[in-house]
Amino acid sequence: MVLGDLLDEAEPALRGVARSAARREVVELAARVLGAEPDGLDPARPLDGRAVRRLRELVRRRADGVPLGHLTGRVVFAGLELAVGPGVFVPRVHSELVLAAGRKAVEGIAGPTVVDLCAGSGAIGLALAHARPDARVHAVEFDPVAVDFTRRNAARRAALGDTEVTVHEGEAVRAGALTGLAGADLVLANPPFMPDAAEVPDEFGRYQPRQAVFGGADGLRVVRQVVEAAAGLLRPGGVLVVEHGHLHGATVPGLLRESGRFADVSCRPDHDGWPLYSSAVRTAS
Repeated sequence: MVLGDLLDEAEPALRGVARSAARREVVELAARVLGAEPDGLDPARPLDGRAVRRLRELVRRRADGVPLGHLTGRVVFAGLELAVGPGVFVPRVHSELVLAAGRKAVEGIAGPTVVDLCAGSGAIGLALAHARPDARVHAVEFDPVAVDFTRRNAARRAALGDTEVTVHEGEAVRAGALTGLAGADLVLANPPFMPDAAEVPDEFGRYQPRQAVFGGADGLRVVRQVVEAAAGLLRPGGVLVVEHGHLHGATVPGLLRESGRFADVSCRPDHDGWPLYSSAVRTAS
């Protein structure tokens, strides 16, 4: 069997989980099996029985809902290749909109101080540091498995020439007590925001780490902690950008307004028009 035939065979199996990206994901899996780059694969390449069996097994697992990044060990976020795997949340392309909002918030600030709360793999903070070499970026994550990925990715990005990101192991609610972070210009956060009883695809309900997906009975337990932490971290005029998904298009802006410490609260949509994140400016009081 040649590679192109196996790709054609496997693609339909992934349409349920990957939809229009099914072909791209099959190619990513094939590259993993063959130890090659996806763009360099030759459809005419002959495959031995071991490679065929391995690729079919990876396709079966992906069709079952295992995140692509947990199978390939990598994800590309905002143009950066990052290590991911079981135990860490694989960042979604939607979160690049959160990054873009953060970049815009510090556009006119020289040497901004940025805090990435609930950092996970470190994707948002590392992408910000890549885009703004003058920024002082701190990534805060409480889960030991995720922190290990954050540190590995931060070390690799620094070795490639990006500004070093400082990684802190701790809970977002306690971030305000971390030395040197008060007076930040920007806080970015992608906390867990799904209610515990919410029905979600297997990729998120079974395979992504539960603590990175579910946030209590109403989904807002960690979001509330992020709002409190950001109020303590930000200087007056500093900006919070927090991802919260479609269920909280009204509740999270409400939390920000009710706190009495934020102004200019707004909610923005994802690529499909659903509520994705809110931003707010820290007031002087």
